[in-house]
Amino acid sequence: MILDDRACELGEGPLWHPVRNQLFWFDILGNRMLTQSADGPQEWHFAERVSAAGWIAAAELLIASETGLFRFHLDTGARDLVAEIEADMPATRSNDGRADRQGGFWIGTMGKRGDRDPGMGAIWRYHRGTLRRLFGGLTIPNSICFTPDGRTAQFSDTLTHKVMRVALDAQGWPVGAPQVYLDLTAEGLLPDGAVCDAAGNLWLAQWGAGRVACYAPDGSLLRVVRFEAPHTSCPAFGGPSLTTLFCTTALEHMDAAARAAHPQAGMTFAVADVARGLSEPMVIV
Repeated sequence: MILDDRACELGEGPLWHPVRNQLFWFDILGNRMLTQSADGPQEWHFAERVSAAGWIAAAELLIASETGLFRFHLDTGARDLVAEIEADMPATRSNDGRADRQGGFWIGTMGKRGDRDPGMGAIWRYHRGTLRRLFGGLTIPNSICFTPDGRTAQFSDTLTHKVMRVALDAQGWPVGAPQVYLDLTAEGLLPDGAVCDAAGNLWLAQWGAGRVACYAPDGSLLRVVRFEAPHTSCPAFGGPSLTTLFCTTALEHMDAAARAAHPQAGMTFAVADVARGLSEPMVIV
């Protein structure tokens, strides 16, 4: 079902705030963050690209933008810089991101021209005042998510068709080299945003395929949830029992004919009783 019919040029970063019981998401190319609450739809506009968030407190988010991470107060609109990320690189922006189980926050950066900026992307981690570049040489970093025990991170560089996994130490920092978890090359599938459920299964949005696919820890395909929008971009679990699957979508790269053929493209969807998700951890600033 359609949760919200405000079409996003590039919907991304859905976050179910466990204290507010409220979904937030982003339209990266529209420089805005959107939500739905008991008071109806609401959105905030920014002077730069914004793409992902974690929660700090009931009324505060940590938001990733094209120049860094900042605290954002939902009631007052106050914004305070936490850390600059590639602020001296106007050709890049933030993309997919998520909080880890240790209270850190991972965020990918990429060239604003997407696949025309090969190798300009990276994945960063902020943790308790420390910012570190984890992986470089990426083009479109995506699929950032974490297993329930917090000991494994998963991510992708979309154009490689592969989802990687890397072990984490007790503080959440990577240990050793990433290994291939899923190789979707044969199917031609493009991994986008992802989230793990409480059983450790990966729910992966696949750009251009109009679906979110669920994979077991061993990489076997368990289930596919389809949407009436070709560019599914990122899933999240939420709702009172964390059993609703939300999914953002995008209009980006769709011409007039494609947009007419897919009138729900760019909207945000919700499917009830799909699986049980995990509560998003608080980011420790």
